[in-house]
Amino acid sequence: MQLCHARSLLFLPASNGRAIEKARGLPCDMVILDLEDSVADDRKEEARAALPEAFATGFGERIGAVRVNAAGSPHHGADIAALAGVALDFVVLPKVERPEEAAQVHATTGKPVIAMIESPLGVAAAQAIAAVEGVAGLFMGNNDLRHALRIPLDADRSGLMLAMQAVILAARLADKAVFDGVYNRMDDREGFAAECRAGRAIGFDGKTLIHPGQIADANAIFGPGEQELADARALIAAFHGGAERHGGAMIEEMHVAQARALLARAGEAAGDE
Repeated sequence: MQLCHARSLLFLPASNGRAIEKARGLPCDMVILDLEDSVADDRKEEARAALPEAFATGFGERIGAVRVNAAGSPHHGADIAALAGVALDFVVLPKVERPEEAAQVHATTGKPVIAMIESPLGVAAAQAIAAVEGVAGLFMGNNDLRHALRIPLDADRSGLMLAMQAVILAARLADKAVFDGVYNRMDDREGFAAECRAGRAIGFDGKTLIHPGQIADANAIFGPGEQELADARALIAAFHGGAERHGGAMIEEMHVAQARALLARAGEAAGDE
């Protein structure tokens, strides 16, 4: 699966062998084994040691990634060293504020990097970070960003909107994937679904997750529905060039390109038949 087609990207502590084994049967699009926030300092070494076996077994068709500790962390060097020979697809680098940080991780590991944007400085540098050749995509780190912006924990996301749109724009300028941040209230399914819908509406490709119970809704909301696919097929079939009327609206080549992209996201060929 291409990164830009991922809908559900699940973080799991790399120290939790049971959760890793269970993840192999989950319908998420990406499994991210975490060495950072979800792993206590006294279990970092255990988490690193678990990586080779976890990726040797693999995650089937799911994309496999590791989140290392940030470039300025005392754990960063050991994390990067632990990736040598591990068959992962991507390295997730948190708290990126300078393009050089992501470039260095890519150069050292030889793996594409997903940069997490979690601070005002990271948002300000998002275009430069996204433009790094070894950066494959961006994650929003809204929890840290809320703290840095002094947004109350119980506030809605309106205070984050400018930052989120800036990161989405940075990703699109570089033709990279971009994913919404995690939703903390694991038992609030309605709130999670609403946040997914809002995230898709402003341009995120998918959502990072902290619990398997969030996977189904993320897949359904960020994946095109049957009616969307049917409408896309009909639009492509109706288009003959130039600007013309279809379904009560004017369509042109741009709309056909959008329809083709939607079908491609669903793994469907976008022909003209």
